[in-house]
Amino acid sequence: MTDMKKTSLTLGPVYYLWNAEKWRDFHFRIADEAPVDRVVIGETVCSKRQHFIEPHLAEVVERLESAGKTVILSTLALVTLNRESKQIREMAEVSEHLMEANDLSALAILKDKPHTIGPLVNVYNAPTARLLASRGATRICLPPELPFSSVKEITAELPDIDFEVFAFGRMPLAISARCAHARSKGKIKDNCQFVCGEDPDGLPVRTLDRQSFLALNGVQTVSHACQSLLGELDHLVEAGVRSFRLSPQDCDMVAVAKLHRAVLDGAVDADAGVAKLRQLYAVAPLANGFHHAKEGAVWVARTRSLQAAWPA
Repeated sequence: MTDMKKTSLTLGPVYYLWNAEKWRDFHFRIADEAPVDRVVIGETVCSKRQHFIEPHLAEVVERLESAGKTVILSTLALVTLNRESKQIREMAEVSEHLMEANDLSALAILKDKPHTIGPLVNVYNAPTARLLASRGATRICLPPELPFSSVKEITAELPDIDFEVFAFGRMPLAISARCAHARSKGKIKDNCQFVCGEDPDGLPVRTLDRQSFLALNGVQTVSHACQSLLGELDHLVEAGVRSFRLSPQDCDMVAVAKLHRAVLDGAVDADAGVAKLRQLYAVAPLANGFHHAKEGAVWVARTRSLQAAWPA
């Protein structure tokens, strides 16, 4: 049996537009209180938001590193402008920190330079993971829509690669050059007035029947349901996963991180952990359907998931 204590936690980048002080103070508290091993920071969704965090970037990095966290710089999920490509290229040339690739343009820039792969890059099989590792990737966060059977197959074939799984957070589903978030509020992308900042956890989208469906986050679309693999951590560790990603939501992420660490350390039962997590993030239902090769929005109870995860 693999020791679940020999695992690590990664805090992913903040996908949403939070005001500068909230973003800074959030990471200060993560540095001081959260049992995470590494933190990915930087704008990932929309380059227009960059100026909100730039004034505080250096002090956040210093605070995190002083607390013993490894800092990784995120790249954009969709590069459409020359200035965006130039920014990534310059960051790769001068930064002493690891960078996380979130699209193919970043992969070209980071070739042969140690870097990590974010969950927005489609790594669906072992040959893709092997190729990325050969080009300098030191850790690969697998996409949240990947079922456990695929995760198990990839990690079994490539035991020397450090794989990470998207364990908590609204799932990133799509990204576009157009901004549906701005359009929904009567704005256009070029003059959006940063209306996405009005929805720090995403703008809910409902069907014609008024059922919760998705959430808009600027040019990004995320799930309404929040992925949680808290009840599947033991299966994933047994399959060779050593790192778990927590994607920031507008809730007490320090408590979320502590809860995941407690379950990994065996201090809290997984079922009790899930019940507590539902209290910590009550604005959206928890889901683990993708993990069980079902619809991503569904929840598969742990009592049934054991047989599904480890078929006879």
